[in-house]
This record gives sequence, C-alpha cells and structure tokens, in this order.
Amino acid sequence: MTWMAPYDECVVYLLAKAYQRAHAVSKRRLAPYGLTPVQQLVIAALNEEDGISSSDLCRKLSMDPATLSVLLDRLAEANWIIKQPDQDDKRFLKIFLNEQSRSLIPKITEERHKTNEEILKNLSLEEKVLLKRLLKDLRE
Repeated sequence: MTWMAPYDECVVYLLAKAYQRAHAVSKRRLAPYGLTPVQQLVIAALNEEDGISSSDLCRKLSMDPATLSVLLDRLAEANWIIKQPDQDDKRFLKIFLNEQSRSLIPKITEERHKTNEEILKNLSLEEKVLLKRLLKDLRE
C-alpha cells in the first residue's frame, strides 16, 4: 500500500482554498464599484487594449466564449463598456471602455494592488516572486 497525503495537503485543495480567499478579498474591495473580480479582469484587459474583438479578448483572458459573452452583456448593462460591430466585419464585436470606466481605472487598479498586498502580506518578496512564477508555470 502506498502512502497517501491527507486531503489538506492535496494541491487541488490548497489551490481551491487560496482561490476562495483571494476571490473574497477581491470581491470585498470591488463591491463599491459594483464589479465582480472577473469583471474587473475584463476591464483591466480592455484598459490595455481598448477596442479589442470579443474573440481576441476570449483568448487574452483564456475564457470560454459563452462565459465572456454573459460578462460583456452584464458590463454593458451596467454601463462599463460599449459593444460595437466591427467596421470591417459586422459578425464580430469590438469592445470599448466608456469614459466613466476610463476615469475609474486608477481607483480599480489601486484596489487590485491593495488586494494583492492583502493576500500576500505574510510572504517575503522572494516568496511573492516565486509564488507568481509557480502559478504562471501551472497555467501552462
């Protein structure tokens, strides 16, 4: 019989618990803006590349198209984004931040920074760098 680690040493369990904590901190910090953590990621991606197509945004965020479509609908309803048909191909949508959203980018970015600080506060600089590198490696 092989030795088996307890459930609370399982990588899946540890990642799930870390995600739950990070999501809760982010959700609390974004509540005043009416954004969810995932919606904030969409806003941040659009801030880097405003006017991106929805299909390119899917790839950039590694999201399922149906999930992103629902997120974009909710962001449009809440007046965070503008969806426009692509001028060259009307089958595709281009997604833009509106002026109000652009004006809130500094505050939302600061909340993301504070969220990261709160989540990682017990780690040294070296541990923070290593954790980020390991998480990026696990994405692949």
